Amino acid sequence: MKTAKLVIGIISIILSLLVLFQSCVAGLSNSISNNGEAGGSAGMLLAICLLVAGIVAIATRNSSGNGGFVAAGFYIAGGIIAFLLAGGYGDLYIWSVLSIIFGATFVIGDTKKRK
Repeated sequence: MKTAKLVIGIISIILSLLVLFQSCVAGLSNSISNNGEAGGSAGMLLAICLLVAGIVAIATRNSSGNGGFVAAGFYIAGGIIAFLLAGGYGDLYIWSVLSIIFGATFVIGDTKKRK
């Protein structure tokens, strides 16, 4: 599971940059069209959660503490918030589901490790 945590952490840090740039464009588009959607802001929140969770995942991959559950909390919370607020920003649905999958992987991996 240590290798999986490292790989998922690196992927989520790189993905956070992509989501952040897309969210900036989506937020600008929402602002220009004045449609009242919050997809850009939700995407930025998801990017921050992905970045924090990725850093926590990499930093705590060798420890026996609760670092995996903390990372899973950031992945799942960011994913749920982004999924609910995505609106017309279609890519955010994909990134939020991927974030929830990352979180579920961490929960399952840490639960199996404790048994």
